[in-house]
Amino acid sequence: MKKLFLLLLTAFLFIGCSSDDDSIYDFIGTWHGTYDGSDKGVWNIVVASDGKVTGTMHSDVNQENYNISGNLSSSGDLNAVVGLPSDGEFRGNLNTDKKGSGTWVNSVPTPGRSGSWTGEKDKN
Repeated sequence: MKKLFLLLLTAFLFIGCSSDDDSIYDFIGTWHGTYDGSDKGVWNIVVASDGKVTGTMHSDVNQENYNISGNLSSSGDLNAVVGLPSDGEFRGNLNTDKKGSGTWVNSVPTPGRSGSWTGEKDKN
């Protein structure tokens, strides 16, 4: 009976400590990079422990700042919007090797703009 109890306890421990639950911690912190396309500039985001993402894009072309807000999955998939209310998208993937890339779209200012972005996690 003792062996059965220990076996069940061990099984529950493995189920409760799955690697998917822990993998978001590889992404927590500040990320920064550049974006280009029909506009260009710099961006930065902060990934919180619950996967929420907040940050800004700064345009070198029109000297405007745009808010970024969204979520990051435990596999590193970034799904965020640009502007409040949403004027566009900031999507891509952050990797455990501390690199990231994706695409962006912004409908403000008119005409709409789009392109790609790359970046990395801060070394703090």
